[in-house]
Amino acid sequence: MIKLGNCITRIEINSLWSGHKHIVWQLRPDVNVLSGSNGAGKSTIINRLVQHLYSIPSVGDIVTPSKLGVKMDFDPSDATGIRFDIIRSFDRRLVAGDRLVKLTDMRVTTELDWQLYLLQRRYLDYQVNVANRMVEMLSSGDPGVRDKAAQAAAAKTRFQDLVDDLFSETGKRIDRRSNELNFIQYDEPLQPYLLSSGEKQMLVILLTALTEDNQHYVLFMDEPEASLHFEWQKRLIGMVREMNPNAQIVMTTHSPALIMNGWEDAVTEVSEITV
Repeated sequence: MIKLGNCITRIEINSLWSGHKHIVWQLRPDVNVLSGSNGAGKSTIINRLVQHLYSIPSVGDIVTPSKLGVKMDFDPSDATGIRFDIIRSFDRRLVAGDRLVKLTDMRVTTELDWQLYLLQRRYLDYQVNVANRMVEMLSSGDPGVRDKAAQAAAAKTRFQDLVDDLFSETGKRIDRRSNELNFIQYDEPLQPYLLSSGEKQMLVILLTALTEDNQHYVLFMDEPEASLHFEWQKRLIGMVREMNPNAQIVMTTHSPALIMNGWEDAVTEVSEITV
């Protein structure tokens, strides 16, 4: 069976660009920012890593060697896989022939809409888990149970406060009476699919971090600064870490703003890890 790790410690890719490049990357447990010029291979590296993780079998005792030329080391060293999420920043419009359109309703018209659609289910499941912890807290005398329940409730409230703060200039706030993720704008109901691209993108990122429920996992992000205001870019890493301090971030970027709040040492150039 797969033993899940806390973070990725080292990555090797030996077949990038038809075997002409070999990547060796030592990762930090908190934040890893991959930088480089257009065409340097940032997105290619992220995509190869995600494809490799999707290829790891979920059952069985043997993890077969990757056909993608990828080798990962984890912490702890005997781990064979890891929880992960991938957030892509583009927001192309879905067309009539897309499989996704057939599975959803007419509100879901773009890639970000689709991500929000999937996250709504996770958000509901997350709230059920929080509620179950509160019930356990009320029936238990264990201080540890009370602490975990209080932390879970506080995380949800902090998520709502962060989003309300980010969206406040346009009069939007989360409808806290709704079990689903809906909004109110100047006292009028507003579905998340009607938000701007930047608002949807920030919502997807923070909601993904929240619903991982403080578990160890890797959050891959490919150029998350797209559509985000400069001030939002500066706050992004800090907000993700606040939503889940156990998240290991692995991201690509062209924006210096993302690392301005103390993450300059987390930047790695593609040329530095290419052999």
